[in-house]
Amino acid sequence: MLPASTFDAGSLGHDLLEVLTKSSRKANKATQNTVMRSPVFVRRRCARDGTKSGLPQRNRGVVMIRSFGELVNRSRPLALLSGIVLSSVIGMAAEPTRMTDEALTLHRQSFVFDGHNNLAMQLRKRPDLTADSIDLNAPQSKLHTDIPRLRRGGVGAEFFATYVSADSVKKGTAVRETLEQIDQIVRLVKRHSDAMEWAGSTADLDRIHKADKVSALIAVEGGNAIESSLVVLQTYFKAGARCLALTHDDTTDWADAALDKAKHKGLAKFGEQVVAEMNRLGMVIDLSHASEETAMDTLMICKAPVIFSHTGAHKLAPHPRNVSDDVLKAVAKNGGVVMVNFYSGFLTAETVKAYEKRTKAAVDLRKSFKTDEQFQVALVAWLKEHPLPTTSVKEVVDHIDHIGKVAGFDHVGLGSNFDGVVSLPQNLEDVSCFPHLTQEMLNRGYSHEKIQKVLGGNAQRAFREVEAVAKSVSFAVPTPISTASGGK
Repeated sequence: MLPASTFDAGSLGHDLLEVLTKSSRKANKATQNTVMRSPVFVRRRCARDGTKSGLPQRNRGVVMIRSFGELVNRSRPLALLSGIVLSSVIGMAAEPTRMTDEALTLHRQSFVFDGHNNLAMQLRKRPDLTADSIDLNAPQSKLHTDIPRLRRGGVGAEFFATYVSADSVKKGTAVRETLEQIDQIVRLVKRHSDAMEWAGSTADLDRIHKADKVSALIAVEGGNAIESSLVVLQTYFKAGARCLALTHDDTTDWADAALDKAKHKGLAKFGEQVVAEMNRLGMVIDLSHASEETAMDTLMICKAPVIFSHTGAHKLAPHPRNVSDDVLKAVAKNGGVVMVNFYSGFLTAETVKAYEKRTKAAVDLRKSFKTDEQFQVALVAWLKEHPLPTTSVKEVVDHIDHIGKVAGFDHVGLGSNFDGVVSLPQNLEDVSCFPHLTQEMLNRGYSHEKIQKVLGGNAQRAFREVEAVAKSVSFAVPTPISTASGGK
């Protein structure tokens, strides 16, 4: 397994927590399941030309900076770090995107389908922002997502992800926590029914779009959440979930993860049943966190298109969370869609190396100093000497280019990971910034048809085909296989 590289100056949501925990578990067991608290929020301007764009000039993304000490040793927030960390993340300012009338018109005529948004995780982690208290109609400076910015970004649909840690399975709380998060998303959407609605089908997507609202779909991120039970999987579907990621960062009892040790050489027998049952239900299979072997096994047996809801091209950024050209070609044969993640650490070879280096440095420094104060001072000094590389909208479109050329432009989409990460490309800092992608694709000579496929047409098509398979193929109701036997 390649070294994990999702360490940032700020908390990277559950991705960082899981990966950092893995990298430092032997050195310091106290890092497990670190809870993100007391964020220091720093705004970054989502640079754009406000004169011709027709978009408000007040349009800034959000960077949530949290302490390294808390992540490495559950120490208190480090106010000392905030200024140094911010400078190490932001770096040089990107040139504002010059939005053309052509791009703005095309974007307004398109359906933007974002494959991965972690707003639900933020609401669960932060006591001051709950599904019953937050007003998404008002600007939310502590988040990447609110309704005004969704409208400015022209977003038609968001897959809102639920997430539980692997330890929740050991505690026996995974199912309860997942159902609570699904309920939280449903309540949140109902409270904002003037602007968004839950979508359980492509017919819903069409109806909600015609009503000029945002479709809110629900995804369960991580197969550990089903606790090796097809009945639980069915329960999530009945509760409103329409997508399941087979793994998160931990290998499950039936599927290997990209960032964990392999136990099954891909997909175990019970994993094959999960795939078959999702096909029967009409539930989208997400392979974003799966190992290459798990992905290939799934693609061999899956009757419906799969998605990678938030990933990138390994050829451009050699991180194990990104997918190889071999997988891209297999996705094309399956009819699936690879949705490009915006997280800076997965975008270039340079950022992958920088994040690997930062992860190792933080873990090593934590082991070298006895007190939090000593660790904080040493880390600040290290950060000043090692600023992070910046990325921009261009690097995201580089991944779109590569995936399109290898798999075909019918098989690439967008999966931002907003509100789950904080190191984001300049000009892509929040949900209002999707028009920048349209402009950059136009700048590279993409046709209008190709751009609309990337923005959301491909994702809609894949979802329709998943539904069609569920309706047209005869499936036997499975007899569950015990996961205890494991194996292929």
